[in-house]
Amino acid sequence: MIRVARLLAMLGWMLLTACGGGTPEGIVPVRPFELNPYLGQWHEIARLDHSFERGLTHITATYSMNEDGSVRVLNRGWDVGRGKWKEAVGRAVFVGPSDEGRLKVSFFGPFYGGYNIIEYDPARYTMICGPDRSYFWILAREPRLDQATLDRLLQRAKALGFETDALIYPAESAKK
Repeated sequence: MIRVARLLAMLGWMLLTACGGGTPEGIVPVRPFELNPYLGQWHEIARLDHSFERGLTHITATYSMNEDGSVRVLNRGWDVGRGKWKEAVGRAVFVGPSDEGRLKVSFFGPFYGGYNIIEYDPARYTMICGPDRSYFWILAREPRLDQATLDRLLQRAKALGFETDALIYPAESAKK
């Protein structure tokens, strides 16, 4: 009986951990942050590889408000292998104060992952990481980002411990 109770307690702890919006050690989300200027469409410039985006180009993320005050997340990309668009709709909510760029996002029911805005200019670009350093994106309002800004963001990402040599640049926004 004690083993079952310990197992249930451990499973409960794992579920709570998986549902949280973690931030990697040493990463500080943007503050002050304003959600309204952040809303709208962003184009993916660079990312670390993950199976859910593998084979996609022309990737966009579009953020809008849901009636309940959460953020609707629409991720869309062209699946080269299948010759069609692939979409995923999620929901994001703030983890702490609404003036801090720290949210959690879910595409699968009650399971949330960290969504940390670590740098942004709401009119031009944003740099985001997940709950650990294996999740990282650079997005821009336009399909391309000027090289000087991209280089500066890459330098900052490297200094923060992200594997910038492993970044993928979708065909639409390929690094020169």
